[in-house]
Amino acid sequence: MKNIRKTVHIKASREEIFTAITNPLTIELWSGYPAVMEPAPGTPFSMFDGDITGTLLAIEPPSRIEQQWDFGEQPHPSIVLIELTEEGNKTRIELNHSNVPDEAFDNINIGWKEYFFSALKSYLED
Repeated sequence: MKNIRKTVHIKASREEIFTAITNPLTIELWSGYPAVMEPAPGTPFSMFDGDITGTLLAIEPPSRIEQQWDFGEQPHPSIVLIELTEEGNKTRIELNHSNVPDEAFDNINIGWKEYFFSALKSYLED
């Protein structure tokens, strides 16, 4: 199992970014795929038309989201932690995705860069 860490800066407020990654209608606007997300701990979520599923573990608007991603049976859960910090007219997004299965690592790593952060940045900055 591997970990993915990324830091991205987007020219938008924490609140705008938080809404963009927690509201299913907004997620669909920037990702292009249906999403299911209720901003309450313990609720299931689905993004990218069901390619990513899991459970929302914690949510602290507008600064922190913690999710458990489903990869079937594995000894340790795959945890995604996203933290948002305003820095002037930008927001720093820190991602820590732990316990990514080795066989899924390359696809997940590319997915974070191309399908999540690049799409989110284009949506919010253009």
